[in-house]
This record gives sequence, C-alpha cells and structure tokens, in this order.
Amino acid sequence: MKTWQLISIVLSALTVGMFHGPWIALSRSMKTFSPEFFLEIVDRMNRNMAPVMTVLMPGTMLSIIPVMLFSYRQQPMVFYLSAVALLLFLIALLVTVVIEVPIVQQIVTWTPSTLPANWQQLRDRWMRFHVVRVIAGMASLIFLLVAAIF
Repeated sequence: MKTWQLISIVLSALTVGMFHGPWIALSRSMKTFSPEFFLEIVDRMNRNMAPVMTVLMPGTMLSIIPVMLFSYRQQPMVFYLSAVALLLFLIALLVTVVIEVPIVQQIVTWTPSTLPANWQQLRDRWMRFHVVRVIAGMASLIFLLVAAIF
C-alpha cells in the first residue's frame, strides 16, 4: 500500500503542478495580453500540455484505487481520505473535460481576424473554472498526503 501511496502522491503532485504553474504564471496578466499574444499562448500551452495531461490525469486517478483497495478493511481512515482525494480529482477531471477543454478547442481555431466578439468572456470563463480545477487538485493532493502521514 505504501508504494501505491507514494505513486499516487507523486502523480498527484505532477498533475497539480500542471494546473498550478500556468495559473500562477498567467492569471494576473492574462487580461492584459493582446489577442494575438493570447492566441499564441493558448495554442502553445495546449500543444505542450494536452498530450501529457491525457495520460497524467487518468494515471493519477487510477493510482489512488489500489490505495483504497489495500486500506479498505485495515485502515479505514486512509480509505476515506483517499476516496475524498479521488472524488476531488474526479471534479478536476470533469471541469477539465466538460468546460475547459471545449473552450480551448474553440480558442485554438481562432485567428486574430476570426476572433469572436465574446472572446474575453470565454477567456474569463476558462480562468474561473481553472481556479476550481486548481483548488480541487490541491485539496486532493492534501488528502492523499494526510492519509499517508497520519
């Protein structure tokens, strides 16, 4: 079980880092970017992060399941903390798949000349939901750490 806890914590930390890094790097200045710069950033981030996240997020969630299975009867607190962590990661995954990815898929088709009138509202919606994803991911990591430490 300890091996699976370590794996799930490392994968969770990597995933949360992928959520948190762009948020810290861009959130305070995103609204100041010109449309051309914004489009370039979204395109580059999507190309760099999407292939990694399509493997990392499911891998993180799957790595929590053995911890839950091994702890179910002998360590109920670990089981429940891990279950909450998995639920929080599921929330992050749903926000990603249902809200954020569709917005990004729209954005990467735009050019400066085809930018829709509501592009700033879509950008801001993506940013609001990204905060939800960051919080859910960070909370999930904390629950995994608490389960492993205590």
